[in-house]
Amino acid sequence: MAKQDQSKESCAFRTSIGGQALIEGILMRGPDKQAIVIRSPEGELVTKVERLHPLREKWSVFGWPLIRGVVSFLDSMVKGMKAVTYSAQFMPEEDQEEPSKLDKWIEDHFSSEKAEKIVIGIAVVLGIALAVGLFILLPTFLVGLIPPLRHGHDGLRTLLEGILKLAIFLGYMAAVSRMKEMKRMWAYHGAEHKTIYCYEHGRDLTVENVRTESRFHPRCGTSFLLVVVILSIFVFIIANAFLHVDNVFLRMLVKIALLPIVVSLSYELNRWIGRHDELPLAKVLSWPGRMLQHLTTQEPDEGMMEVAITSLKLVIPDKKGADIW
Repeated sequence: MAKQDQSKESCAFRTSIGGQALIEGILMRGPDKQAIVIRSPEGELVTKVERLHPLREKWSVFGWPLIRGVVSFLDSMVKGMKAVTYSAQFMPEEDQEEPSKLDKWIEDHFSSEKAEKIVIGIAVVLGIALAVGLFILLPTFLVGLIPPLRHGHDGLRTLLEGILKLAIFLGYMAAVSRMKEMKRMWAYHGAEHKTIYCYEHGRDLTVENVRTESRFHPRCGTSFLLVVVILSIFVFIIANAFLHVDNVFLRMLVKIALLPIVVSLSYELNRWIGRHDELPLAKVLSWPGRMLQHLTTQEPDEGMMEVAITSLKLVIPDKKGADIW
């Protein structure tokens, strides 16, 4: 009998559990804990489980709509960077990069715990700065070099900035997907998606079941970045209709100031799509993200699926239903 395509069926439920691909491993986050599972060079599975303490538990304001999006984004970046750094420790010594002069200076002047926090903080700031510079400021600057658009033509100018921004983003993702060292991470990303789908369909978490699932998932963090890029185009068009800013550097400042709003709106939109992915409108809105996953996911091998299954099992809450999206 032919295998049934479970990805085309309605999910038994939608889980809030999500993950991130690491170097030879996966970070999986549940409602109250996260698990890192790494495949060591010797082939063994190394696991690390931590309890989560969301900021909204201490300050409820961080759980409010239009605020929780920025908080969640920054929290995910910090935890993700820590997990990637942790996974890099298991790489063979010949594959590990030499610490930079800055890293060595920080290690010499601070305790190991403090040094790790500083290095992670610098990495997060540089990551955000790169994304803002490449996908927000660069398109604004380049379009500003076109003489006829320097004064007036607000709508056309903003539209061209948006098109260029989208082109740079897709070009960047396509270039990264061709890197040899990224292909295995994309395969782990695919394993994460397939395992979560298997769990949502109510099937036993086995390699055989996970293998038949789709690697294209509507609640994908990488797809969220595409939503941010696309939504920012519309937000900037609306904002510029009222502000009419011609100076290229002032336009850059305006776009940086609007970024928290864009991230918050994108987060809320992603949540809605995730909860209603069976609706026609949600399917249309999630389509670009699913197409992007052709670049950011690959079909995993059996060992990768074992890592994903192990990491997911470690974060399933004890109380049934506590992770319903």
